[in-house]
Amino acid sequence: MQPVPEPAVAVGEDPRSYARLMSAVYDATMTGSRAPARPREVIGASWQRMLASGIDPDERTPPVVETAGLDMLRRSSGLLAVLDEVSHGLESLVADGENILVVADAQGRVLWRSGSPSVLGNADRLGFIEGAHWAEGAVGTNAIGTALVSQRAVQVFSAEHFLRTHHSWTCAGAPIRDPRTGQVIGVVDVSGPAATVHPTTIALVDAVARLAESQLRSEHDRTLNRLRALAAPILARMGSPALAVDTDGWVAAVDAMPLHNRILLPEQLTPGRVWLAALGMCVIEPLPGGWLVRPALGEDATDADQLSRVTLDLSNPDLPSLCLAGEFGSWRHDLSLRHAEILCALALSPQGRSAPQLADDLYGDRTRVVTVRAEMSRLRKQFTGLLAAQPYRFAGSVDLGIRYPADRRMLLPPSTAPVIRNARMAGPPSPAVRQDG
Repeated sequence: MQPVPEPAVAVGEDPRSYARLMSAVYDATMTGSRAPARPREVIGASWQRMLASGIDPDERTPPVVETAGLDMLRRSSGLLAVLDEVSHGLESLVADGENILVVADAQGRVLWRSGSPSVLGNADRLGFIEGAHWAEGAVGTNAIGTALVSQRAVQVFSAEHFLRTHHSWTCAGAPIRDPRTGQVIGVVDVSGPAATVHPTTIALVDAVARLAESQLRSEHDRTLNRLRALAAPILARMGSPALAVDTDGWVAAVDAMPLHNRILLPEQLTPGRVWLAALGMCVIEPLPGGWLVRPALGEDATDADQLSRVTLDLSNPDLPSLCLAGEFGSWRHDLSLRHAEILCALALSPQGRSAPQLADDLYGDRTRVVTVRAEMSRLRKQFTGLLAAQPYRFAGSVDLGIRYPADRRMLLPPSTAPVIRNARMAGPPSPAVRQDG
């Protein structure tokens, strides 16, 4: 059960009076004098952590900022799926122009922020910008860092901040947990000038964080249901114990085996024979969005390392697809136009393509690497084990074939990507790629 969020300023309490009291408490605490009152428990505990760590409350060193890898941090945070939900739920607090909305990751790094230019400008002066580290160890007591440490929703008002430079601000933050594991994956925060403090803000921020968790749970259920629908007929045909898991090891379907909720998978997983702690030696094959797993029997020893036979089927101008035929069965996955373009570009270049090269292939613009990396992240998650990176390419464990339309000029007709325009006029693909009839 989640603890009830405690506002810094209670309903009916005068914020100015509370700010003056907290300023006196803060000054006394920092100088080791007798304070006129005690700070709230969550604030007092944070102050003690800061004092014990030797952080100087008057230090003006700006926080560490990571900008080069910001896009990668966003994609790996697990928070992209709930960004719209969070923004919509808190737009009433940001629309008046007095507050900014911030979403940070599990390490307290600011991933996104939005708000009026004037408040964003004030935040800039504090170093409260995208990519900045906002954990307690970086900037002292604050709603993001203290919510991460306390694992609860926190409102920090004026002199409750450990750094004196932050006393003109108020902020309310609530942790967002991965509903599958219970682990905190980020924080949603609303911040602004201290005069904007309101006792209901923390409750609203906490409620939006809970809605975000509910959305994550629903999205995970939808992902498992899609995988289950694909894997169930394959499992039924196999006639041997097996299960289907998503890319994180969560079980979507099982046949003739004890029930498992989740299987711990190695970080780097490829098709073939793999030792899994829960099952022993297993033979695995890729599925769209996951893996097909079977405990290895003696007769599997010679066949388990065979290549996955994959065909990029572009023969139907209106319905490109990726097909896999493996030892356990086969599946077919329809492709969006963009993903068909990317896979075609990779099939035409077995040696691989860098992000700038793919950007040139798709857009005729080598600078659009952020978009390319985002699309490749989605593709590699969708087709686990089939695609490799650095450079982007089909994995060595894949026996790749490509099927073209009878009239090469009909290759992906809606596409304007340079690589597809060139392929319409080109001859056969590289000898490293099967050309299926």
